[in-house]
Amino acid sequence: MKVILTGTTGMVGEGVLLECLDNIKVSNVLSISRKPCNIQHPKLKELLVPDFTELDKFTDEIQGYDACFYCAGISSVGMNEAKYSFITYDTTISFAKVILTVNPQITFCFISGNHTDSSEKGKLMWARIKGKTENALMRMGFKEQYNFRPGGMLPWSQQKNVKPLYTLVVKIFKFFTPSKVLSLSDVGKAMINVVGNDFQNKIFEIEEMRIVAKNN
Repeated sequence: MKVILTGTTGMVGEGVLLECLDNIKVSNVLSISRKPCNIQHPKLKELLVPDFTELDKFTDEIQGYDACFYCAGISSVGMNEAKYSFITYDTTISFAKVILTVNPQITFCFISGNHTDSSEKGKLMWARIKGKTENALMRMGFKEQYNFRPGGMLPWSQQKNVKPLYTLVVKIFKFFTPSKVLSLSDVGKAMINVVGNDFQNKIFEIEEMRIVAKNN
């Protein structure tokens, strides 16, 4: 499959990228980001897009893809609701609309988060907005659209975009609650393995991701 991938300069996107490059099911990867990911590989091409809400300027470059793995995102820590909503909801939906217009048969996979609020009414600001984004994506009319809600994620050993303290905390977390931790390789495998399978369930929690990651 040919995959469009965002977020490759962040921890999650970089981890999913490494799985895509290592996975025999993936033949080509187009990284769309604001800055280079500094990874060289025969499968990989990069498209630098300064503003994701203006992806419609690059329609020629994004044609002919089977899947889009949207891993771009930002922590809500220290952000007000309006700014977080613009980055998480408005930007994602704007990007997804262009992807769908150019590739009407594409599968769109969105990295969300554990405890995302599908009701859009809870107390946690980030969870409401993630839930709103998931709901909007599911209504857009993609051939397939899936939302992934990982918890703690163990990075690849060669990843660059990871804070050492994060890795330490996740390793400790895994020791006490292993069911709540996935490797980023498994996150990538789960996203790859849903493409073309038309799962009835559109939201994948941690254990469901673990199961799908094992499917070959």
